Amino acid sequence: MINANPNDVGQPLRDTELSAEDVSLPPTASNFWLLTDAMPQMVWSTLPDGHHDYFNARWYEFTGVPYGSTDGEAWAGLFHEEDQPRTWEKWRHSLATGEPYEIEYRLRHHSGEYRWAIGRAMPIRDADGKIVRWIGTCTDFDRAKKQAEQNELLSRELSHRIKNIFAVVGGLVGLSARDHPEATDYARQLRQRIAALGRAHEFVRPHSEYSAPLIGDTGLQPMLTDLLAAYPAMAQGRLTITGDNPRIDDRSATPIALTFHELATNSAKYGALASPTGSVAIEATEIGDALSIAWRELGGPPILQPPARQGFGTRLVDLSVEQQLDGRIERAWNGDGLIVAITIPIRNLTRVPLT
Repeated sequence: MINANPNDVGQPLRDTELSAEDVSLPPTASNFWLLTDAMPQMVWSTLPDGHHDYFNARWYEFTGVPYGSTDGEAWAGLFHEEDQPRTWEKWRHSLATGEPYEIEYRLRHHSGEYRWAIGRAMPIRDADGKIVRWIGTCTDFDRAKKQAEQNELLSRELSHRIKNIFAVVGGLVGLSARDHPEATDYARQLRQRIAALGRAHEFVRPHSEYSAPLIGDTGLQPMLTDLLAAYPAMAQGRLTITGDNPRIDDRSATPIALTFHELATNSAKYGALASPTGSVAIEATEIGDALSIAWRELGGPPILQPPARQGFGTRLVDLSVEQQLDGRIERAWNGDGLIVAITIPIRNLTRVPLT
């Protein structure tokens, strides 16, 4: 019979028989096996030291191995050999620290192929906080993983072609300037702006964790200056970046760049940057544990009323600030120009916490 007390460690959680009495019991460890076998999910359990003593029916259906053959540490043999070192490292870290376990690995299917799965586990603690058991799951997401990889490949191919277009346009400008020496300075400035657009594109295009631009450790102001260098207003002093210069890295660079690229693009179409006398001021201020960034437009076409509908770019900006950076964004459609207030927790600007 299965152990009635879920805190009885050192004993197997699964047995070979299940009585009618067990089935009638509430959902404790006594009918844990019955409940997990009914789930459309691979479920497993270990003792506090990581010894696997239970796998549900979905595990055996997926792997095709005999019941009980993966108890103890034998389960690791079902992982792709390239994934085993980091899987063991992650699992031992969780056992040592009590931190939740989560990792992606390739798990051998009963067909013989390896399929991508997400392994997760949470510790079960007693009243004193002592870990008495780990309960884990394996989720087959092979199809979604491969679809994401295909989308990433297409995104990188598209980005490569777009950057080639920037390079070709820049080359054509240079060739044209040879036939018109009087336009040499103008052509040089234009090529610099085209190159800046190419750099901006690399920041704002969709990225995976593997393709995100590696900017290293830099400041907010240099990144925004590089991003917005393509706009003539920057060289003319009508687009300014002032205030604090907090450290940022790869974690926040892309969502921040996308946000300000979208704001600048809209301003060049409809706002202050569309006017030869319009101006945009960007000011960053660190207040406590938050970074406040203000975007203020002046001198553009008068704003009679807020836009009637929210465009895709606006939704993308909201997603970048609110979900990726856990921040807040507010817009004020004043008659003199758009004002945008963005607040981001400073801890979310970098992968490594600021000290």
